[in-house]
Formats: sequence, structure tokens, C-alpha cells
Amino acid sequence: MQKRIGIIAVLILLSLLIRAQQKLNYPEVDKTSYELYHQGSWKELIQYAGEARKQGIDFFYLQVRTGIAYYNLNRYRTASDWFLKAWERDQSFEWLQEYVYYSLLLGGRDYEAYKVADDFTPGMKKKIRYTPGKLSGAGLEAGYSFNPGYDDLKAVSHGQQAGVGENYGEAFYLKDYHFESLDLSHRIAPAISINHNLTYVGINREEHIDWGDKNTFSANTKQFQYFVNPILVLGRKWYVAPSLSLIWGDFSYVTGGISGNRRFFGNSMVNYRDLVFSTSTWTHMGIFSPGIEYNYGNISDTGFRQYSLWLTAYPFSNLNLYFTPRIYFKSDDENGFGYNTFGITGGLQMGPVHFYGQYLNGDMEDFIESAGLVVSNFPGTSKQKISGSLYYPTGKKYRFVMRYISQDVTETYRVYSNGIRTNSLNYKYDKHTFTIGISWNL
Repeated sequence: MQKRIGIIAVLILLSLLIRAQQKLNYPEVDKTSYELYHQGSWKELIQYAGEARKQGIDFFYLQVRTGIAYYNLNRYRTASDWFLKAWERDQSFEWLQEYVYYSLLLGGRDYEAYKVADDFTPGMKKKIRYTPGKLSGAGLEAGYSFNPGYDDLKAVSHGQQAGVGENYGEAFYLKDYHFESLDLSHRIAPAISINHNLTYVGINREEHIDWGDKNTFSANTKQFQYFVNPILVLGRKWYVAPSLSLIWGDFSYVTGGISGNRRFFGNSMVNYRDLVFSTSTWTHMGIFSPGIEYNYGNISDTGFRQYSLWLTAYPFSNLNLYFTPRIYFKSDDENGFGYNTFGITGGLQMGPVHFYGQYLNGDMEDFIESAGLVVSNFPGTSKQKISGSLYYPTGKKYRFVMRYISQDVTETYRVYSNGIRTNSLNYKYDKHTFTIGISWNL
């Protein structure tokens, strides 16, 4: 039976090609497109509908049938564009409402789906469990980061290499750190959602002071970050997403001093407050989603601006594969405006498992990513960061995530004479991070 249907579809297509130079008319296009739809000849239907539109013929059911053809080929982003065109003509059909909603969801355009669903019939809203304002998601994640070269690093005589002599030399070697994170998302209106995140980071370092003798102390950082990120859909598919990150904490360490002829060491603590404001905007154009972002950061009482441009591509018009090249620029008083970092992220769907990866390469010092959620405000610089995340759903509401991050870090051994820095020496290490988390789709 399937073979016979396929032969019929080919014959129809051949007849169309033979008559390609003939002028099509509405009744013929309606009849033929319905036959191709009824047979499930999705590729042939798309080709025929394209030829009809070249001749100026387009109507509600041709748009719907084109959308259904793309939907059944799993090309959800393209399908949603056709469904939305038909939706603009007639919003009364519940079956079209369902196609619009799920094609947007499956194409990665969630917020547009929530917005358009506000105009659905009560019956369809109940079927898809839609409410305009609700708690939509929550998540917990914890991670551990460590420096595998810590023992080798602290054994190196950086003081001797930097020529510390009788001066004061100081370095902080990362041992490890842990973090715990809580996420919360909710919709306050059909076109407005807000994401929140609260993160605690505890960092353990070993402080080395070369001052007459070699001295070793513990140095710890306790940091909190609160992140809030409203996402608004303007018009049909224009997104605007401002965000604010408030970062605060304290850094405890040891300093040396002189009292008369006696040298001594005392505990010190620095309380700090950092801030990052971001705003981004993007839209959807078929299989592409271009966007721009602006960030203002004030870290360690120093202000700077960061800009980025990106383009997300969905080659198969769905979430099975996507990638986003992104370029970052930075502006500050010391270096002016210029190129900063190149990054590429991407996702791959394999059955129920979703893989997400990231690669960054550039001059990452006080670097801002993910709309201000991830902020590199710790001492040191980085040239390269590689990360991979694996998401696995359990049931309809739960999703587990595991992440691995590898990043190189360059920090500085500093030499002081009478409180004035006279020399420095850079040292490098790699840090590795593992995280695990769970999220709830509410």
C-alpha cells in the first residue's frame, strides 16, 4: 500500500513538472495540495506549495498544509512560521492552536508559545495546562572544582624566580572550591517571565609569603551572588532580556607588618561588592536567531563594558542540533575598546539525552557570560575554557544535569618593597569542575 501511494505521489509530481510552465489556479492548487496532504507526501507537498506561491497563489489551508508537512518532517521552526501565518488569518481552530503551540515549543521558542497561548480557547488552555502567571520551574545544582597541579605548583620556588631576596613576596595558590545554586523561574504575564538564581561559592587557597622565611597560611573566600533576569517578548517574536547580578562576599588572608624591629603577621579581611548589569535582545528568523548583548560590570571598584554578537543556527530546523558562534568585545579605561574573546556553544539531542557544549578562547579577565549569570570576578586571567553538559529527563517534570568544565588560569606572584610592587611573575594551572543538579518543570 505504501509503495502504491509513493508511486502515485511521484506521478503527481511528474505531472506537475510537465505542467510547470502552465498557469496554476486556486481550485487546482487546493485539490492537489489536499491530495498530497492526505497521502502524507510531505516533501512533494512542500515543493508543490512553493511552486504555487511562485505563481502568486497562497491561502489559509495551503499555509496550514505546508506547516503540517514541515511538522511531520520534524522541522518545527519552519513549521511554526507557516502555522503563525495561518493563525493571523484565522484563530478559531483548536487544532491549529495546538500545532502553533507545540511547533514553537519543539523549535526552542518557548516564550513565544506561552504568549500566543493566551489567545487560545479555554478548552485548549486546559488541554496544554496553560496559565498566564505561574511558577514554571525550579532547580538545584552543586559543584566541586579543584586544581590537580596544586602540589606541584606550591613546590616551585616562585620567590627565587622573581628575585624576592629580602623583599616581600606573595602568591595565592588555588586548592579547591565548591558552590551550591538555587534556580527559580515564573511567569508573571503571558509575555513576561522572570528567572532568579542564588549561588554560594566557598574558595580555599593557600597563601605563600616569602619574607625572610617561607610562610604558609590559609586564605578563604565566601561569596554570594543573586541574579535576576526578566525576559519579555515584544510583538510576535522580538525578545528583550535585561538582567542584574549582585555579588558580595569576603576574602580572608594574612598580611605582614613591622613593629619596631619585629616582623609579624596578622589576619585581614576584605569585604567586596561587585555588580553586573546586562541587557540582550534577539529574534527568530527561520533557522537562524541573531542577537546582541551589552554588559556593564563593576568588579573590584573598576568599571568596564562588554559587548557581544551572536548567531544561533538550527540546521535541521529543530533542537536536534544547534550551534552559536559568538564574539565578545571589551571597553575599559586601561585598554580602550577592542576584541576580547571568541566562543562557540552548541547542543545535540540524542533520544532523551541532550548534550550541550561550550568553547571559549580569548582574554578572559573579569569576563561575563550567560547574561551575567556566570561572572569571572576572581583574580587571574584565562585563555581557554571548555565545558560539556549532559541533560537527562526523568518523567515529565524532572531533568538531571551533569557538567564538566576545564579552564586554564594565570595568576601572579608579586614582589613588594616598602609596600610598592617592584616585580611580578606569572604562574599557570588548570582547574577542573564537576557539577550535578536536578530541575523541576512545574
